[in-house]
Amino acid sequence: MASLSVSVKHTLPSLLQYAQTPKNPISQNLTIVSRSSQSQFYGLKVLHSPSFSTPSSSRTSIVAKVNKGSAPPPFTLKDQDGKNVSLSKFKGKPVVIYFYPADETPGCTKQACAFRDSYEKFKKAGAQVVGISGDDIESHKAFAKKYRLPFTLLCDEGNKVRKEWGIPGDLFGTLPGRQTYVLDK
Repeated sequence: MASLSVSVKHTLPSLLQYAQTPKNPISQNLTIVSRSSQSQFYGLKVLHSPSFSTPSSSRTSIVAKVNKGSAPPPFTLKDQDGKNVSLSKFKGKPVVIYFYPADETPGCTKQACAFRDSYEKFKKAGAQVVGISGDDIESHKAFAKKYRLPFTLLCDEGNKVRKEWGIPGDLFGTLPGRQTYVLDK
């Protein structure tokens, strides 16, 4: 297994210059990527490394495919009880759909508990809350039980729906991102 190690003495510009030289054996594995967000980020992306896999740059776009006024792509996913749930089930009703990276992580747990704590307000407004992540049924079931989550968690194993909806990844494009939608039609 090939590994890439970098000395701390090098600055980022010197590393970039070194990585781009034709004689460098790792130059084929490094590319410079730029992704737009609220600010510009310039970084390194390691390709073809067995120990560190990142999505291709064509899939790291942070522009969501679901925009205000557009119809979101349909889906049918399993919930924490193993039942199929389709987006069409919510047609004509307000629904808050939030995509989150993973069950049992600090940020995601805090987010889920915030939805739980505000659930009665959503219910009074006639809205349903649905969380979607790439975790499996058992993980969702345990997560919902442990934190007493009164809403539906859907399993998007393989992140197919996330990709269809154009949900951005994290800052480095390596982990699933966090995005919330309010659908009212």
